[in-house]
Amino acid sequence: MICKIWDAFKHSILNIFHLDSWDKKRYYVKEESKEIPSEDENIPSSIVIKQKDLDKITKEQLKRMRMLEERIGYKFSYPKNLYLSLTHKSCVTNNGNYLKCNERMEFLGDSVLALVVNSFLYEEFPEYDEGQLSKLKAVAVSRSTLALCARELGLGSFIRFGSSELSSGGGDKSSNLANALEALIAAIYLDGGLKKAEEFILKILMDRIYELDNDELKCDYKTALQESWQSNSPLPPVYTVVAETGPDHNKRFEVEVRLAGEPYGRGIGKNKKEAEQRAAEKALEVIFDRRREEVAKVSE
Repeated sequence: MICKIWDAFKHSILNIFHLDSWDKKRYYVKEESKEIPSEDENIPSSIVIKQKDLDKITKEQLKRMRMLEERIGYKFSYPKNLYLSLTHKSCVTNNGNYLKCNERMEFLGDSVLALVVNSFLYEEFPEYDEGQLSKLKAVAVSRSTLALCARELGLGSFIRFGSSELSSGGGDKSSNLANALEALIAAIYLDGGLKKAEEFILKILMDRIYELDNDELKCDYKTALQESWQSNSPLPPVYTVVAETGPDHNKRFEVEVRLAGEPYGRGIGKNKKEAEQRAAEKALEVIFDRRREEVAKVSE
């Protein structure tokens, strides 16, 4: 199953970068002394990462990277992929030069993470419908969950920060930790392929997913919506009662939820809490429908 999903994912990536065929090695960091093969001449320069685009790795940095490899249980064949994944944008002196920090790797790691988690949930929870799978996935790959996993790995102590970000406690910020973990996933994927990335992701997330499934979170659409929405927006969902009907002993409440000021769904319940849950469920459906439409457009 994961192979079929991988083929679709690979096709989307090819379209995004306008490539004719897939060659994982094209994404590796290339040593300056090596000549780029002629078949790579048409690859956009923004994809190929050359040695000159990276700072020199010191012996101390290499030692720290080896420590992290032991901690995560994976040894890199191309250490500079790991180095880049641990480089925060605050280290970049030339504004906009994203080749020297991990932001692009975060983008790729997010997609690999979603692919692996979606496949795992699909196989492990055959009795769940789409809404239940989406809800569990939203919490499993949320910024708070990823940051928690990163803290358990001690990842913050391995990230390279600029002086200003370091002085403000950058290594303990949830956003930095979650982003670095996604970049690390991308680094493993680029270095060892999808199978190795899958092994790492399930190693850090599988037990947590089962815990979430046994937790009341699986019945809490409001929490799932908040986790999913606030991974990309600082603004929390806002719930408003828009109507009350029926006698006092049998009232019905209608609640609307807005995200960044835009209405995303309405729900009706016997009390405000139940109506908010139904509204959050509708909002999650809208979010995932829009995401599917975006993926479909990219694949066209």
